[in-house]
Amino acid sequence: MKHIIFYLYYYFTLVLVTSKPNTSPNGLRLKLLVLVISAVKNRNRRDAIRETWAQPKEDVQILFVVSKDKSLNAENLVHNDMLEVDGEERYRLLTRKVIASFSSVRDINFDYLLKCDDDSFVNMPLIVNELEHMPKKRFYWGYFDGIAHVQKSGKFKETEWILCDRYLPYALGGGYVLSKDLIIYLVKNQDYLSMFVSEDISVGAWLGPLNITRKHDRRFDTEWYSRGCRNDYLVTHKRSPEMMRLHWSHNIQTGKICDKEFKAVASYEYDWSVVPSKCCVRNLSLFP
Repeated sequence: MKHIIFYLYYYFTLVLVTSKPNTSPNGLRLKLLVLVISAVKNRNRRDAIRETWAQPKEDVQILFVVSKDKSLNAENLVHNDMLEVDGEERYRLLTRKVIASFSSVRDINFDYLLKCDDDSFVNMPLIVNELEHMPKKRFYWGYFDGIAHVQKSGKFKETEWILCDRYLPYALGGGYVLSKDLIIYLVKNQDYLSMFVSEDISVGAWLGPLNITRKHDRRFDTEWYSRGCRNDYLVTHKRSPEMMRLHWSHNIQTGKICDKEFKAVASYEYDWSVVPSKCCVRNLSLFP
């Protein structure tokens, strides 16, 4: 009898851990679904996020996207917040990982999806409040780049890009928001999409021809380095677990994320009226 109970427990545990989510919490419609792209080994980053900005909220669900690995079973049994997808843990396969995660959540009832990394700190109350005033459909929101040259060597080397000598305008991958209809569009057409090396560049290219609203917002601090610390930042990239906990502690004590606001690098306002190669002129007078 004990053996039967053990195997039943093991079976249902395995089903719980490996099945993909297809409903929102309590069956409610979500304002925002957050997909945090994470590596199997990055348990410390996931725990820091769970302890800080990923606090339970009725109309928000947060899932960590990881490659399938048996070592994650115990963690997911405790937290039940992981979305496992097929694929190796390699940067050059990251785009496939992201589109697989989009496909896995297509049946969840949500309005918007925020894709971010496990070293991104999200100002959840502020971003949810901002979404109340945003378009419900055909909406692409983040910090856009239109001047990036196609990488010819190194980690980001692109061998399949033949569109032009620069990447098409795209929202940087530290954090960007898509409306649900754009997620459905990408999932339905994924067999026709080119899988470029960088997922954010891929998303920008996939959505390039579409008649949608692209909103450039300087409050997305999502470049490959942080531009500083501002209390009105929606997403801040390149944050260690220790920095996340410091931000959260300061927020609990003062209602502000930053101990002291500062600007390390100038930002830019995207100029959609000129060709992309002239879009993004940094301006020290801009805040944030």
